[in-house]
Amino acid sequence: MTLALGCIADDYTGASDLANTLTRAGLRTVQTIGVPADDLALPEVDAVVVSLKSRSIEAGLAVSRSRAAEAWLRGRGARHVLFKICSTFDSTDAGNIGPVMDALRADCGEAIVLVTPAFPETGRTVYQGNLFVGAVPLNESPLKDHPLNPMHDSNLARVLARQSEAQVGLVDLAAVTRGVDAVRARLAELSGKGIGAAIIDAVFDRDLETIGLVAAEHTLSVGASGIGLGLARALVSTGKVKSAAAGSAEGAAVGGPAACLAGSCSQATLQQVAKAEAVMPVLHLDSDRIITGKDEAQRALAWATPRLADGPVLIASSATPDQVAALQARHGRDAAGHAIEQTMADIAEGLVQAGVRRLIVAGGETSGAVVDRLRIPGFLVGVEIAAGVPVLRAVGSDAGDMLLALKSGNFGGPEFFSDALRVMR
Repeated sequence: MTLALGCIADDYTGASDLANTLTRAGLRTVQTIGVPADDLALPEVDAVVVSLKSRSIEAGLAVSRSRAAEAWLRGRGARHVLFKICSTFDSTDAGNIGPVMDALRADCGEAIVLVTPAFPETGRTVYQGNLFVGAVPLNESPLKDHPLNPMHDSNLARVLARQSEAQVGLVDLAAVTRGVDAVRARLAELSGKGIGAAIIDAVFDRDLETIGLVAAEHTLSVGASGIGLGLARALVSTGKVKSAAAGSAEGAAVGGPAACLAGSCSQATLQQVAKAEAVMPVLHLDSDRIITGKDEAQRALAWATPRLADGPVLIASSATPDQVAALQARHGRDAAGHAIEQTMADIAEGLVQAGVRRLIVAGGETSGAVVDRLRIPGFLVGVEIAAGVPVLRAVGSDAGDMLLALKSGNFGGPEFFSDALRVMR
């Protein structure tokens, strides 16, 4: 295997978003869960997205896992590696974006790294180094209230500088709009001053194409799926990859019981759960009972199992930001998060044992816990359900043929769960 593009994603839903973006842009793409084993049979592809659950773990561990993924990708011929992060730049002052970027940059010897979470198609833009969600800065948007990585500063140069050893500069929109040569010149200027990372503005889709062409000339970049789109288009337009048909991993229908799990506490997921209650049975878990050791997983499975023959069910641990804050105050942030993730993983395992072969999971941390528990080593990327959310066909699963959708909390429309079930057959 010789890869045109290697990617390391810091959570599983973000990896699915990126894999979907690359597939739509014409790259044959596989998403793996963790660094693949040498005996995992993968098809001939243009890009591999290695999914890690490293966004919210201790920085040193995130670095070691990311370096192992980079070594595997470089060993398969990937000259350029994209470190894929969240489009809201989720990261505390202790990391993990900065420490991982620093380590990967040192490993590949890159003088300066382009960094942007911009993806105008999904309402994420960067202007003068500030991240906007729609028309407002990140720190004024509802997305600022992530339960593990709250983001209260929209200035990405400041955010990254607080967690990276590199000096951080800016390639502003004026340079981007002047084109590839202007961006190259600005990077050379910054690099000459000893600056090792550059936030780059992007407001329109065409900005991503300029960024992709320049980034592809380097060995490392950092950003969300928008820069992945730019890189994919650059590889196709320069003839380094022959564009393939998107959705080639559809395969045969799977059928059988279906279930949905919602662990995200985003406003979008809360609305989606509320809408689902009109069309399917929904069980809301008691988070306090989860954390204090009461067996909510067994209660959920006892509730769900007899209902599966009649149609899909949804089990939710989602809560409002105020409820999450109160829960964390009572039990501690890390303890609460870990207990809920593991309970959702217990439920997923039980549902698959009960015959579920179509599983929809909302929330990055929840998706990571579920896929780890199910021991699925990789996915073929299929058709798109909603922007950033593809159908994933399991590769090497002990449960056999299985379809999943792993949704970042903020993705999808109000009817997302119904939409996903219609596509996943």
